[in-house]
Amino acid sequence: MGKKVLVVDDEKSIVEILKLNLTNEGYTVFEAYDGDEALSMAKRVDPDLILLDVMLPKMDGFTVCRKIREKSTVPILMITAREEEVDKVLGLELGADDYITKPFSVRELLARVKANMRRVDIEPRQDEVDNDIVEVGCFTLDCNRYELYKNKKLIDLTVREFELIKFLSAQPNKIFSRKSLLEYVWDYEYYGDVRTVDVTVRRLREKIEDDPSQPKHIMTKRGVGYYFAI
Repeated sequence: MGKKVLVVDDEKSIVEILKLNLTNEGYTVFEAYDGDEALSMAKRVDPDLILLDVMLPKMDGFTVCRKIREKSTVPILMITAREEEVDKVLGLELGADDYITKPFSVRELLARVKANMRRVDIEPRQDEVDNDIVEVGCFTLDCNRYELYKNKKLIDLTVREFELIKFLSAQPNKIFSRKSLLEYVWDYEYYGDVRTVDVTVRRLREKIEDDPSQPKHIMTKRGVGYYFAI
């Protein structure tokens, strides 16, 4: 069985198109057509990635995202027909890893699925477990379990937040533009919105900084980009 993708959309034609193309790429696809069914299916099949529409019957995609994120770090790619900035940011604030706006090209969607699936495509061997521990200042990164500790206290991060701090902390004081971070952390060369980086940085600061309004670790170089300071 290929990696499992849960497609959640109330438009059957969209689900069928996505299922056909994802299946052709080797993924095993599960379907849900409303918010309640999405939560039930996510619990039952334990997907490796979720494609989640915002506008759903019974329970909207934002609520579904929040509830799933309370219990799981599964990559969530939100699908929205809305152009409003607030809707895109809200999805990211609630823990989505990314979003894509309808109408979208299948090629673009598959590229984003592949990028967000990178983590689950790489299964560490048993003899590698516990061997990839990185100490950076007051932080400890367990790169096999995607866990971050600050002063030995576990901090709950999404996969993307972990990958961002892992990348920046590996090269302290080196400044990266938002476009560079999209390429290196999100694995997007031509797709993606740099605002995704800003929201992820803000959420990460809220979790790791003593005072997010005056960060000491994830720093901004105005007009240039972000860097990690020890």
